[in-house]
Parts: sequence; C-alpha cells; structure tokens
Amino acid sequence: MRLSVVNAFNISTRNKYKNWGSKMDNTHSSLMGKVEHESYSREIVVNNNHHQHSVYSNDRQFQKYQPEDYLAIIDKRALERECLAQALYNHHIGLKVYTFGSLEEWRVSKRSVSNLRAVLVNTGNRNMDDADLTAEIGELVATFDSAAVVVVAENDDLNYVLKALEIGVRGYIPTTVGIEICMQAIELAIAGGKFVPASSVLALRKMLGSRNDEFRHIATSFTARQSAVAEGLRRGKANKIIAYELNLCESTVKVHIRNIMKKLGATNRTEVAYKISDMIPHETRF
Repeated sequence: MRLSVVNAFNISTRNKYKNWGSKMDNTHSSLMGKVEHESYSREIVVNNNHHQHSVYSNDRQFQKYQPEDYLAIIDKRALERECLAQALYNHHIGLKVYTFGSLEEWRVSKRSVSNLRAVLVNTGNRNMDDADLTAEIGELVATFDSAAVVVVAENDDLNYVLKALEIGVRGYIPTTVGIEICMQAIELAIAGGKFVPASSVLALRKMLGSRNDEFRHIATSFTARQSAVAEGLRRGKANKIIAYELNLCESTVKVHIRNIMKKLGATNRTEVAYKISDMIPHETRF
C-alpha cells in the first residue's frame, strides 16, 4: 500500500512537471517568434586596434538609415571611445558604430566613405586654442566633407564652440549632457543642422545683454547733436547729407563722428552704425 502511494505521487509529480515543461516550451516558442518578428538587427563594432572587434546587437527599428550606414567615433583613448560606443548601443542609436584611435586608423580600416553618416570626435579636455587640435579637426572636416563632424568636449566655453563651428563642425557636445541629448545632436547634424549646447546659447545671450546695456549707458551720454548724427550714421547717410539735414557744417559733423567713435570705442563709421543699431530695439526702428 505504501509503495502504491509513493508510485502514485511520483507519477503525479512527473505529469505535473511534464505539463509545466510543455507550457514553458510553448511560451518560449511564442516569445521567440515575437522577437524574430519585431527585431531589426543592428550592430556596433568597437575597434581596439586595426583588426580586432567586439560585436554587439541593437534591436531598434530605425528606418531613416540604411543597414550599412555607420557612425565613426575617433578618440585616441580606447576606454573612452568604447564606453561611448556601448552607451550609444544601449540607447539604440540606429547606426552601426565603428571606433578608431585616429584618422589614420580609419583609413587603414578601409571603411566605405559612402556609408559614413557622422564622425564623433572626442577631444577630452583639450581646447580649441590648441593649434594641433584645430588642425586635426580641420583635416577631419575636409576628409569627411559629405558626413557630419561633431565634437565632444569637456569645455563648453562659447569661444571654443564658435571656433569649432567656424572650422566646419556641425555640432559641439559638452560632456555635461546626457546620452539622449548626444544622440539628438548627432541626428540633427546628420539632418543638416548644427547643434550648440544650451549653456553656450545662454552665455551668448547674457554677453549680448550686458553689451547692449553698456551701449545704452554710453548712448545716454550723447548730446542731442551727437544722437542725431549717430542716427544718420545708422541709416547709412553720408556726412554731406547729415550736415544738410541737421543744418550743420560738414566739418562739424566730422567732429561729432570722432567724438561718437571715441565714446563707443569704434574704429570707423561702419562699426559706429553697427553698435548704434544694437542700442535701438527693433520695434522702435522706422
């Protein structure tokens, strides 16, 4: 009797686990089918040197790029570039990512230029006052004229940002931003736009505001005649016309212009006209 009970228990247990296993097999099959149906394979290749790669998979469906389109990360620091590549993979950049230690390393790899959509250059703590750095970036811009060159840097100084844009880069990403903003900046650059960090824009706004306040303060020191002459300069009028309209001698107009230039710190009448325009709000111009 005891043996029968044990056997019955074993049979029941086996059936239970058999049914459970069958249910798990069905569930697994269903999930695999779903994954195969929804997955859109992308890969990220991280180059530690010319020939060794680590390959990752990216399952984001990203229709705006072709399967062979890729992003190149150029940074001489292997750990930095591999970490950045992994972060872009984890957030589904939608492009293959190849990393290189230098432009020369990219050339040796013989990657197709036609499939290159963007180049991410990590400059670290180097700044745009470094002549070697600007020369390197200039060479990258010239080499990849059909791709968007984007700089990643630790310094978001407005002067450095503007200098980078002058060289021809399509984006300047400070390391203080998150990976999502980094990706959006890359996408904007690929689309033909230019990315400038918000911190730099705010700094520019503050600088322009302080300059305008300074100009307005200077303008209040103008005499009535100087203000009238300055308005004539702003409108691009010749000295003779200004003299005629204000019933002054032309030589007197020249004296007023010299005094205005001195107060504004301007070196010529064109610079005076530009600075005077900054002092006057757009809505009050006529």
